[in-house]
Amino acid sequence: MLTQGGERTNGGLGAAAKAVSERVSAIVHLEIELALNELKRKAAALGVGVGLLVGAGIFALFMLGFAFAAAAAGLATVLPTWAALLIVMGGLGLIAGALGLVGISLLSKGTPPVPEQAIEEAKLTTEALRNGR
Repeated sequence: MLTQGGERTNGGLGAAAKAVSERVSAIVHLEIELALNELKRKAAALGVGVGLLVGAGIFALFMLGFAFAAAAAGLATVLPTWAALLIVMGGLGLIAGALGLVGISLLSKGTPPVPEQAIEEAKLTTEALRNGR
């Protein structure tokens, strides 16, 4: 029997199986290395994207603060300053309360964080493998 390099081997089926096993192992190793490199690239891009979004969120928060200050200043042209600020504060309190209630409601729907569908699929797959289907 000849190998790819033209060398003669004295193995039979066992040697061929060993060669196939080594090649499969090398392919799997390369596939894992490729996957890790891809994950590293994607993680780096994700990190930069998250950093930029955090920066944008901070500037949006400052913008929102100035918008509320402008609303209070506008109300202060027809009301005393303290009343204008109180009205804006009350509106913000109502919005925060509503958002908090909706958030609590959504959190209660999402708990416990167990992947029920995936667990059920895993059980079905295990059962199918045991039964030889």
